[in-house]
Amino acid sequence: MPHRLMGDKAYGTANMLQWIVEEKQIAPHVSLWEKKHRDKFNRSDFAFDPTADTFTCPAGKLLKNQWRAYKAKRSGVTKAGTRIYRAREVDCSVCPLKDQCCPGQRFRKVTTSVHEAAREEVRRIRHTPEYIQSRKDRKKVEMAFAHLKRILGIDRLRLRGPTGAQDEFTLAATVQNLRKLARY
Repeated sequence: MPHRLMGDKAYGTANMLQWIVEEKQIAPHVSLWEKKHRDKFNRSDFAFDPTADTFTCPAGKLLKNQWRAYKAKRSGVTKAGTRIYRAREVDCSVCPLKDQCCPGQRFRKVTTSVHEAAREEVRRIRHTPEYIQSRKDRKKVEMAFAHLKRILGIDRLRLRGPTGAQDEFTLAATVQNLRKLARY
């Protein structure tokens, strides 16, 4: 079983990371699939308190998953597998940071994935020497694939079936290696 997995951003989704980290116990050396920061404040500017299950905004106001108690207990998880933490509209309307925090909205919302622990694992190992080396190694492999696609014109495999694809790819890799050998 491998101890680390290199991959592109497609492997950085919350569901995939949960499978890699929690089920397979593999260190994910992949880029995170994150939303672009549209506001001056992003999720990292909000402090999370796991015991109270709340976020605190830079102005010191609370964001909760549920503000009221329901008769039937609710999980607070959406169909998309996220938790939405909301501030009170009253708190945001008088906040001096509103124009920077949530322009054009009545109140601030912060969403987190139910698999946030796996995403935090990627954030934790992102600056380790092993992760940085994996990024360098991945670039070498990506360049080899880009060369096959652009220079050798192998944008799709023409032989059918797994064995045909394996044969065609082996021949293409052999050509690539012979070209490298000829340069030396």
